[in-house]
Amino acid sequence: MCRAPLGESMMKRAQEAGQVTIAAHDLRDWTTDKHRKVDDIPYGGGQGMVMKPDPFFAAVRELKRDSPDAKVVLMTPQGRRFDQAQARGLSGEDHLIILCGHYEGVDHRVVEGLVDLELSIGDYILTNGAIAAVVVVDAVVRLIPGVLGDERSPEEESFADPEVTGHPPLLEAPHYTRPVDFEGMPVPEVLLSGHHGKIAAWRHERAVARTRDNRPDLLEEKETN
Repeated sequence: MCRAPLGESMMKRAQEAGQVTIAAHDLRDWTTDKHRKVDDIPYGGGQGMVMKPDPFFAAVRELKRDSPDAKVVLMTPQGRRFDQAQARGLSGEDHLIILCGHYEGVDHRVVEGLVDLELSIGDYILTNGAIAAVVVVDAVVRLIPGVLGDERSPEEESFADPEVTGHPPLLEAPHYTRPVDFEGMPVPEVLLSGHHGKIAAWRHERAVARTRDNRPDLLEEKETN
């Protein structure tokens, strides 16, 4: 599930260029019973199954053998909401071990004994954490210097770092390309003017408007800070 999307496009090129190493591990490789079970029924009753602690502990201990300072992240709906600031922080880590929850979740002793950071990619439930892990890896890897090619790209997109841009996080302004007129919808004249100052002002104005329409909470955060 993880290897397919992380083996294409920019993620593939980053690995081929030696900018990042990505490995997907099967937790069943660290089980000890003949059925290779990674889950069991929950104590106290309840629906579903819970992932057992022992395979997680065995896996992380082995993976940390050559990288003791690796940061361990658990994908879970109970985690902190993942955002661009989190991605930027994680992009500076030398080694990440991402644990993927499944079923009804993981034995909480995994959180207590192994995990440095619990992350959620949003307020909804997925069938398993591997899907969420792919999202996190993609968001983090593209921020590693050199991966995007144009070093300005992370500074000019939605949720860019306020310390870099000088303004609060905004959604990116609209983009246009050829043809100049498509089915009666023309490219805004200012983008054809060649006047960089006016273009920058238009883009900022449209970014604020787009943020107000689609993510007003970002502007509200600015006003309360």
